[in-house]
Amino acid sequence: MARQPRRKSGTGVYHVMLRGIDKRDVFLKDEDKKVFLYYLFRAKELGGFKLYAYCLMNNHVHLLIKEGEDLGKSIKRITVGYVQWHNKNYERTGHLFQNRYRSEAVEDYSYLVAVTRYIHQNPVKAGMVRSLMDYKWSSYGDYIASYNNELTKIDTELIKSYFTNLESFNDYMNKPNDDKFLEYEIKSYNTNERLKNIINSKVDLEDIRQLQKAERDEIICQIYESTGASIRQLSEVMGIGRGIIHNAVKGAGANRHKS
Repeated sequence: MARQPRRKSGTGVYHVMLRGIDKRDVFLKDEDKKVFLYYLFRAKELGGFKLYAYCLMNNHVHLLIKEGEDLGKSIKRITVGYVQWHNKNYERTGHLFQNRYRSEAVEDYSYLVAVTRYIHQNPVKAGMVRSLMDYKWSSYGDYIASYNNELTKIDTELIKSYFTNLESFNDYMNKPNDDKFLEYEIKSYNTNERLKNIINSKVDLEDIRQLQKAERDEIICQIYESTGASIRQLSEVMGIGRGIIHNAVKGAGANRHKS
């Protein structure tokens, strides 16, 4: 089936989601997120787009952008540099993000603020943190800084114009809701202890480390898919290197494509 053309936004504003290929983690540690933000802000400067909100999750990214140059060109600016760095740093090759990013046109500004809240609440709804302020890889902190008259790298004035002060902004951003926009199967986050118990109920962790590579990789992949845990967390809990877990997951995905 031919791909449907993207809906053009009359306002030029889009909610964009970039997803890891095969639901793979695109960020394995905090340094990776810092590098991605470097390429994001560099693309913003070069492409002339406005950035109203962002959130970096382990295996996907949400962006709220008003395009300057062509949106696809801006997304390419962001991803190509990061993927090249990531592949070199982790000694891997090939795609990291799904080829076709997802986007939705944002046609009115009441929808705009609702999308901003949805983006900021992603880590809370995933159970990764208890409050928006606890997560440092979203633009929520930039808005707090802006309300305190500090400079930020994102464009905060439009969203701020809908709220009289920081208190009203916080009230809205933290209000519980069931909004769904570009939804990404947000899974509950397991603590390390809970994840360890889940794994041990299926297979002894000590036994996994003694298995032959093929059998070990198959079990790792099954655990990865059934728990929704990140590669980083699995490495911490299982006592197995991130590279080994990454390659196990990558290998399983490649084998599926062949079958």
